[in-house]
Amino acid sequence: MIKAFGYFFEILKGGWITTRHFVVNMVFHVLRLFGIKTKRRGAVTIQYPEQRREIAPRHRSLHRLMKREDGKPRCVVCMLCATVCPSECIYIEAAEDDDPEIQKYPSTFILDVSRCCFCGFCVEACPEDAIRMDTGNLEFAARNRADLIYDLDKLLI
Repeated sequence: MIKAFGYFFEILKGGWITTRHFVVNMVFHVLRLFGIKTKRRGAVTIQYPEQRREIAPRHRSLHRLMKREDGKPRCVVCMLCATVCPSECIYIEAAEDDDPEIQKYPSTFILDVSRCCFCGFCVEACPEDAIRMDTGNLEFAARNRADLIYDLDKLLI
């Protein structure tokens, strides 16, 4: 009996908190609609496709590969990004470059976004600053998994 009363009391308490938040947010929202400025914002609704929130500068979004001045990828195939990746979503094949200063370049660089956990370890591990996650692109949905596999051409854009 006492246990049942405790549960009932907690349900009432949760309902009171939810109702209080709803009423307070609704009051501030109505005040904002009438143009009355308040110190507190209340709930803010963003009309998503038309309005977009500002993304934080350190937010990790879709990957991109950096280019050199000559247009080739900055990657020197050190394999650190593929080694440190916890989800093993990076696959790289090396090829020899004619330039003795570069020595190697990626002939194949495949990133499987469907497996990526967006941890950013690949960006931190890269000594050449060749891979970044600062595109700001958060909309990369696809109808099948094959479209979520990014190759060298997609990552260099």
